[in-house]
Amino acid sequence: MKLSVQHITELFEHAGAHLYGGEAITHRQHALQAVWMAEQANEDDALVIACLLHDLGHMLSGQGNDDLARGINDRHEQKIVPCLSELFSEEVLEPIRWHVDAKRYLCHVDPLYYATLSEASKMSMVLQGGAMKEAEAQVFIARPYAQKTLALRYYDDAAKVPDLIVPEFTHYLPRLLAITKA
Repeated sequence: MKLSVQHITELFEHAGAHLYGGEAITHRQHALQAVWMAEQANEDDALVIACLLHDLGHMLSGQGNDDLARGINDRHEQKIVPCLSELFSEEVLEPIRWHVDAKRYLCHVDPLYYATLSEASKMSMVLQGGAMKEAEAQVFIARPYAQKTLALRYYDDAAKVPDLIVPEFTHYLPRLLAITKA
């Protein structure tokens, strides 16, 4: 299924209102917090939009709030990229594709990183394969956009604050439209 900007907007409006996999916020709140943090850090448009869309696969697949507790990994990061491939360049898609692996990478290279994760993120990491081994980590960090992917990961991890007031989806729509493929 290929998504249009209209489909993305509808997902944010409807599926975005559901609770975000074991966290105390919705999918929409999580995405808007991540994108806001990237915008505040003056990241480029591609990374800002990657932060906005990084968990769109959860919305598309209808991730339930208790899926993690039931041992379900929806592989959202891999499922969404083909759906967005006609709209966005690799600069947007690759950080989305690899943001789960970025968590696994950071758990391998930084012994303190795991303790910073939310309980839900720790549960999902087990389902996603756990901390990387050295060979996997070397492959990950050599990928194009690895540094952008790590930046996305940090915004993703921080974007779980109940009641944080950030701009709405429509604030980012002009940036999203500006970088879509013609």
